[in-house]
Amino acid sequence: MKQQSFAIWLTGLPSSGKSTVCRRLVSGLGVRGIDIAVLESDVLRRTLGAEGAYDDAGRERFYRSVVWIGALLTEHGVPVIFDATANRRVYREWGRGRIPRFMEVWIDTPLEVCMARDPKGIYRRGQEDPLGKVPGLQTGYEPPVAPEVRIDGRDLDADQAARDILAKMVAMGFIA
Repeated sequence: MKQQSFAIWLTGLPSSGKSTVCRRLVSGLGVRGIDIAVLESDVLRRTLGAEGAYDDAGRERFYRSVVWIGALLTEHGVPVIFDATANRRVYREWGRGRIPRFMEVWIDTPLEVCMARDPKGIYRRGQEDPLGKVPGLQTGYEPPVAPEVRIDGRDLDADQAARDILAKMVAMGFIA
Protein backbone atom coordinates (compact mmCIF):
# COMPACT_ATOMS: atom_id res chain seq x y z
CA MET A 1 0.00 0.00 0.00
CA LYS A 2 1.36 3.41 -0.98
CA GLN A 3 1.89 5.74 1.97
CA GLN A 4 -0.22 8.86 2.14
CA SER A 5 2.13 11.63 1.19
CA PHE A 6 2.30 15.24 2.33
CA ALA A 7 4.24 18.45 1.84
CA ILE A 8 5.65 20.86 4.40
CA TRP A 9 6.66 24.33 3.16
CA LEU A 10 9.22 26.07 5.37
CA THR A 11 9.06 29.76 4.54
CA GLY A 12 10.69 32.87 5.96
CA LEU A 13 13.22 35.50 5.01
CA PRO A 14 16.67 34.41 3.84
CA SER A 15 18.79 33.44 6.89
CA SER A 16 15.66 33.02 9.05
CA GLY A 17 16.60 29.46 10.01
CA LYS A 18 14.65 27.44 7.42
CA SER A 19 17.51 25.11 6.49
CA THR A 20 18.50 24.54 10.12
CA VAL A 21 14.93 23.62 11.05
CA CYS A 22 14.68 21.51 7.91
CA ARG A 23 17.71 19.41 8.90
CA ARG A 24 16.24 18.78 12.38
CA LEU A 25 12.83 17.94 10.89
CA VAL A 26 14.37 15.48 8.41
CA SER A 27 16.17 13.84 11.32
CA GLY A 28 12.99 13.65 13.39
CA LEU A 29 11.10 12.09 10.51
CA GLY A 30 13.95 9.66 9.87
CA VAL A 31 13.69 8.40 13.45
CA ARG A 32 10.05 7.59 12.64
CA GLY A 33 11.11 5.70 9.51
CA ILE A 34 9.91 8.40 7.12
CA ASP A 35 12.20 9.16 4.21
CA ILE A 36 11.49 12.60 2.78
CA ALA A 37 12.58 14.55 -0.28
CA VAL A 38 13.88 18.04 0.48
CA LEU A 39 13.33 20.60 -2.27
CA GLU A 40 15.87 23.26 -1.30
CA SER A 41 15.63 26.41 -3.40
CA ASP A 42 19.39 27.10 -3.73
CA VAL A 43 20.03 23.57 -5.04
CA LEU A 44 16.99 23.68 -7.34
CA ARG A 45 18.00 27.07 -8.75
CA ARG A 46 21.37 25.63 -9.79
CA THR A 47 19.77 22.43 -11.10
CA LEU A 48 16.97 24.15 -13.02
CA GLY A 49 19.27 26.88 -14.34
CA ALA A 50 17.33 29.63 -12.56
CA GLU A 51 20.22 31.05 -10.50
CA GLY A 52 20.06 34.55 -11.92
CA ALA A 53 16.30 34.70 -12.35
CA TYR A 54 15.34 36.79 -9.33
CA ASP A 55 13.03 39.21 -11.13
CA ASP A 56 9.28 38.68 -10.74
CA ALA A 57 8.91 36.64 -13.95
CA GLY A 58 11.92 34.48 -13.11
CA ARG A 59 10.69 33.81 -9.58
CA GLU A 60 7.25 32.92 -10.90
CA ARG A 61 8.70 30.40 -13.38
CA PHE A 62 10.97 28.98 -10.70
CA TYR A 63 8.25 28.50 -8.08
CA ARG A 64 5.81 27.04 -10.61
CA SER A 65 8.50 24.47 -11.42
CA VAL A 66 9.23 23.79 -7.74
CA VAL A 67 5.54 23.27 -6.98
CA TRP A 68 5.18 20.99 -10.01
CA ILE A 69 8.10 18.84 -8.81
CA GLY A 70 6.70 18.71 -5.26
CA ALA A 71 3.22 17.80 -6.48
CA LEU A 72 4.62 15.07 -8.74
CA LEU A 73 6.61 13.58 -5.88
CA THR A 74 3.68 13.62 -3.45
CA GLU A 75 1.38 12.09 -6.09
CA HIS A 76 3.83 9.16 -6.20
CA GLY A 77 3.91 8.73 -2.42
CA VAL A 78 7.08 10.70 -1.71
CA PRO A 79 6.67 13.20 1.14
CA VAL A 80 8.30 16.57 0.52
CA ILE A 81 9.75 19.48 2.46
CA PHE A 82 10.02 22.75 0.55
CA ASP A 83 12.96 24.69 2.02
CA ALA A 84 12.32 27.90 0.12
CA THR A 85 11.68 31.55 0.92
CA ALA A 86 8.87 31.91 -1.63
CA ASN A 87 8.55 35.61 -0.92
CA ARG A 88 5.03 35.89 -2.38
CA ARG A 89 2.07 34.15 -0.76
CA VAL A 90 0.79 33.09 -4.15
CA TYR A 91 3.82 30.82 -4.67
CA ARG A 92 3.05 28.91 -1.48
CA GLU A 93 -0.66 28.90 -2.28
CA TRP A 94 0.14 27.15 -5.57
CA GLY A 95 1.57 24.33 -3.46
CA ARG A 96 -1.44 24.30 -1.15
CA GLY A 97 -3.74 24.18 -4.18
CA ARG A 98 -1.90 21.29 -5.86
CA ILE A 99 -1.01 19.13 -2.84
CA PRO A 100 -3.95 17.93 -0.71
CA ARG A 101 -1.95 17.25 2.48
CA PHE A 102 -0.05 20.52 2.79
CA MET A 103 1.33 22.40 5.78
CA GLU A 104 2.90 25.85 5.82
CA VAL A 105 5.51 26.61 8.49
CA TRP A 106 6.63 30.21 8.93
CA ILE A 107 10.03 30.79 10.48
CA ASP A 108 9.20 34.30 11.69
CA THR A 109 12.55 36.04 12.10
CA PRO A 110 12.95 39.83 12.03
CA LEU A 111 14.99 41.24 9.15
CA GLU A 112 17.68 42.63 11.47
CA VAL A 113 18.26 39.16 12.95
CA CYS A 114 18.45 37.61 9.48
CA MET A 115 20.91 40.30 8.39
CA ALA A 116 23.11 39.64 11.45
CA ARG A 117 23.18 35.89 10.69
CA ASP A 118 23.58 36.08 6.88
CA PRO A 119 25.92 33.06 6.44
CA LYS A 120 25.77 33.28 2.63
CA GLY A 121 26.31 37.06 2.43
CA ILE A 122 22.94 37.61 0.76
CA TYR A 123 22.10 40.81 2.61
CA ARG A 124 25.62 42.21 2.34
CA ARG A 125 25.53 41.74 -1.44
CA GLY A 126 21.99 43.13 -1.51
CA GLN A 127 23.07 46.28 0.30
CA GLU A 128 25.93 46.74 -2.17
CA ASP A 129 23.56 46.39 -5.15
CA PRO A 130 20.64 48.82 -4.91
CA LEU A 131 19.06 47.08 -7.93
CA GLY A 132 19.23 43.68 -6.19
CA LYS A 133 16.19 41.55 -5.45
CA VAL A 134 16.70 40.37 -1.87
CA PRO A 135 13.44 39.66 -0.01
CA GLY A 136 13.21 42.04 2.92
CA LEU A 137 15.49 44.63 1.27
CA GLN A 138 14.59 45.53 -2.32
CA THR A 139 11.79 42.98 -2.72
CA GLY A 140 8.93 42.40 -0.32
CA TYR A 141 8.25 39.27 1.69
CA GLU A 142 4.59 38.43 2.24
CA PRO A 143 4.28 36.46 5.47
CA PRO A 144 1.69 33.70 5.66
CA VAL A 145 -1.78 34.76 6.71
CA ALA A 146 -2.62 31.54 8.59
CA PRO A 147 0.35 29.15 8.71
CA GLU A 148 -0.26 25.83 10.39
CA VAL A 149 2.89 26.44 12.47
CA ARG A 150 4.67 29.69 13.34
CA ILE A 151 8.19 29.44 14.74
CA ASP A 152 9.77 32.44 16.48
CA GLY A 153 13.16 32.64 14.80
CA ARG A 154 14.74 35.34 16.95
CA ASP A 155 16.44 32.92 19.35
CA LEU A 156 15.81 29.86 17.24
CA ASP A 157 15.76 26.50 19.00
CA ALA A 158 15.73 24.28 15.90
CA ASP A 159 15.20 21.08 17.89
CA GLN A 160 12.10 22.52 19.58
CA ALA A 161 10.89 23.89 16.24
CA ALA A 162 11.16 20.42 14.70
CA ARG A 163 9.27 18.92 17.66
CA ASP A 164 6.51 21.55 17.25
CA ILE A 165 6.20 20.76 13.54
CA LEU A 166 6.15 17.01 14.19
CA ALA A 167 3.42 17.50 16.80
CA LYS A 168 1.33 19.46 14.30
CA MET A 169 1.93 16.76 11.69
CA VAL A 170 0.55 14.19 14.13
CA ALA A 171 -2.44 16.43 14.94
CA MET A 172 -3.17 16.86 11.22
CA GLY A 173 -2.89 13.10 10.60
CA PHE A 174 0.17 13.35 8.37
CA ILE A 175 2.15 10.97 10.59
CA ALA A 176 1.40 8.71 13.53
